[in-house]
Amino acid sequence: MNYRGIWSIYKFEMARTFRTIGQSIAAPVISTVLYFIVFGSAIGSRISDIDGVPYGAFIVPGLIMLTILGQSISNASFGIYFPRFTGTIYEILSAPLSFLEITIGYVGAAATKSIVIGLIVLLTAGFFVPLEVQHPVWMAFFLVMTCVTFSLLGFIIGIWADGFEKLQLIPLLIVTPLTFLGGSFYSITMLPAFWQKLSLLNPVVYLISGFRWSFYESSDVSLMTSLIMILVFLLLCIAVLAWIFKTGYRLKS
Repeated sequence: MNYRGIWSIYKFEMARTFRTIGQSIAAPVISTVLYFIVFGSAIGSRISDIDGVPYGAFIVPGLIMLTILGQSISNASFGIYFPRFTGTIYEILSAPLSFLEITIGYVGAAATKSIVIGLIVLLTAGFFVPLEVQHPVWMAFFLVMTCVTFSLLGFIIGIWADGFEKLQLIPLLIVTPLTFLGGSFYSITMLPAFWQKLSLLNPVVYLISGFRWSFYESSDVSLMTSLIMILVFLLLCIAVLAWIFKTGYRLKS
């Protein structure tokens, strides 16, 4: 394993975050504040609590998930697409690095940035509502696993995309709607029976539910189901990447 090569990619990608700190750090914090103003104040005043949790506190796990899903995909997809766009991908491919090492460097940096942003959003939320994390280990597990999994998805999107438009296609048209409809700001038990069953087809429901359970022991599905779903999605992303590496899809085109 070429650790120095992995570290070089990782360090370069992390440095890019500090060069765009307004977009990378400030934007998620501002978005969190706006969500609390709109949902926490306007809607929260009409909803006393959900499953015994004040509405303002209830939406915090959903807000964090909404942020890190988008950030993980965006960071990883842009990280691998930009070298392809500028032509520097050939320098990376000709370096003594395996595809696995390249992936670890890019995905590791994207996941790290998303984890940091998730923690910043959590700290920001603490200024608005009293927070309680009943299971911090499980919270950290879901946070890390979600960031890594969706960074892998973003890496795949960055390889697949042949234009900047496609970089935003899946996040905007698929991931973001699924996140909003996945119980970020409500419990799916509040929905009619038919829509509850339909919501269970949304994979994001299981991520948000497991993450929220680590805070308040309140969830729409069982913890075991959430664990299985995140592991299945992780393995699926790894399988797709393995196929890409085996066939050289897009990397050499």
